[in-house]
Amino acid sequence: MEHTMRLNETPFYSMKSGRKKVEVRLNDEKRRRVKVGDTITFTKIPEGNETLTVEVISLKQYSSFKEMYENIPASDFDAVGSSIGEMVEQTYQIYSPEKEKEWGTLAIIIRLMDGKSHKY
Repeated sequence: MEHTMRLNETPFYSMKSGRKKVEVRLNDEKRRRVKVGDTITFTKIPEGNETLTVEVISLKQYSSFKEMYENIPASDFDAVGSSIGEMVEQTYQIYSPEKEKEWGTLAIIIRLMDGKSHKY
């Protein structure tokens, strides 16, 4: 199955370079449809003029972002040098603690499909 998601510029280029191997999301209704072997096409925002396609190679559910960051190496998020607390605070700028409690969290472990992104 193919999915589409939006991704801010910094993590988009981190993923494109191969440094970011794990995408962090709420485990909401949309993400619960993602399965191993599916593809995700990320669109860089805010411009929306570049995409990147990855394959889902693993999915890991956690009750909180803190638990996720304690169990997956910071290097897999391209966040070496950031503390777990800093990583959680950065994530809370995107997702609220209330949504985190409601849905739980999902680590989407990815592999670049062709190593290329596509510009429009």
